[in-house]
Order: sequence, then C-alpha cells, then structure tokens
Amino acid sequence: MSALPVQKSPPSAFAATLSHARYVIAGDPVTAFAFGLLALLIFAALFGPALVPYDPLASDTSATLQAPSLRHWFGTDQLGRDIFSRVVVATRLDLIISVSSVALVFAFGGLAGIAAGFFGGWIDRVVGRIADTIMAFPLFVLAMGIVAALGNTVTNIVIATAIINFPLYARVARAEASVRREAGFVMAARLSGNSDLRIALTSILPNILPIMMVQMSLTMGYAILNAAGLSFIGLGVRPPSPEWGIMVAEGAASIISGEWWIALFPGLALMLAVFCFNLIGDGLRDIVDPQRRT
Repeated sequence: MSALPVQKSPPSAFAATLSHARYVIAGDPVTAFAFGLLALLIFAALFGPALVPYDPLASDTSATLQAPSLRHWFGTDQLGRDIFSRVVVATRLDLIISVSSVALVFAFGGLAGIAAGFFGGWIDRVVGRIADTIMAFPLFVLAMGIVAALGNTVTNIVIATAIINFPLYARVARAEASVRREAGFVMAARLSGNSDLRIALTSILPNILPIMMVQMSLTMGYAILNAAGLSFIGLGVRPPSPEWGIMVAEGAASIISGEWWIALFPGLALMLAVFCFNLIGDGLRDIVDPQRRT
C-alpha cells in the first residue's frame, strides 16, 4: 500500500510577507537600490558610533580645516574634528527624529483621520477644524514657534514635526476611510457582529495602510529636512552634538573662503537620506498592499 503524500502546511503570515517583500525588492532595481540605501543608513545609525575612526566631539587644533585626505576622508572642520566621523554618528540622531515624528503623527493624525472618515459627525468636524488651523500657518514657521516656545530639545523637535504634518495624515486617512466605510467588506464585518471600532481598526486601517506607507516615507524625508532646517537657524539640536543641519550651518560661512568640504559632505548625507525615503514609498506600498500579494 502506497503512503499518502504529506501535505505541507501553509506558510505563516510573517513568512508570506517576507517572501512577498523579497519579490517586490528583487523585481524593481530602483526599489532594490532604495532599500539598499536604507539598510546602509540603518547600519550607520546602529553601528556607526562604534566603528568611526575618531571621536566626533574631540577637537584637534593642530588639524583644523584640513582638506579630504586618506587620514581624514571628509576633511576636518574649524575645531579639527573629523567630518566623516561626525557625519556617520549624526545618522542615528537624524533617523531617531525622523522615525519618532512619523510614528507619532501616524498614531494621532492617521487614526484621527480614520475616525473622522468612518464615523463622521462631530468627530469629522473637530478633526477638520484642527487640520485647518494648523494649515493656516506656514508650516516651518509654526515648527519654529513651537520649538522656540517649548525649547530646542530633540523631544520638542519631534513634537513640532509631528504637529505640522498632522493635516497631511488626517486628510489622507479621512478621504480613504470615507470611501471605504460603505464597502462590501465593511458591511460583511458589521453583519458578523463586529463593533464599529473593531471594523475601523481591523478592516479600514489595513486597506488604507498602503497609501499611508507612501505618505510616511515622504514625511520621513521631510522630517529630516525640517530638523536640519531648525538646526541650521539655531533652533534645532544644540552643538556640539553631531547633526547634519548643524554641520551644514557651520560650514556655510567657510564655503567662500574655500573650505567647501565642511558643508558638502553633511549636505550630501542629508540629500541621500531624503532621496532614499522618497524612493522607497512605492516599494512599501506594494509590500503592505493585500491586493498586490503574489
């Protein structure tokens, strides 16, 4: 008697998502490049402070304003600090600000937009008025005012960046939720006895997550630019902490006198980070979108 074939159990949800992510990344060279650049940024943020050749805060007056060389790959600044070490170490702080502000605004702005679009009524009016009030101000000027009032700490920079991005998340989530609240799968979930809150979190949220992921990737790049801009005008992270905006500000005055490397390399790091987050949006959308699963 022949043995019955052994049926393989279906892969777990995590394994299926991981397999789909590999498929998406391998199928698009631009997406693969963006995720490779993201992996490099994460590696620099996690391990960079332990791998840099010099202390980013240590001054060496005998090595001030040295051009890029084999000893100092990105040159040195006015205090003799190694710019390469400072650029790498600054990655951690800038990514922390970016990720924290995006997570905060997604938790408040995204969920508020879902509630406004799904429930409507007074919730919709309150969320709409809050978004309109924030949009009435120039956003960077509003961030400057918040940081100036609360103090230029990392926490306050994160809060200010989340506040100015609140209307973007609230409006996108509200528009998507209002379109889907009468969809067939929502009606089926309601007939199955699910509460409105459960439907909003388990049915509406997963279906609008793809477009929200694109918004999050774009906002992460904007959050880094916002933090760098605040630091550039003296309202961001306080020196001597290595941060890309501070380093660009410190090198701006030296460009005319010929020390171009002080501002160039932090500016390039800032540009690559924003470029990376702008590119990975479509890849993240394809990964989390249930309709694109293979």
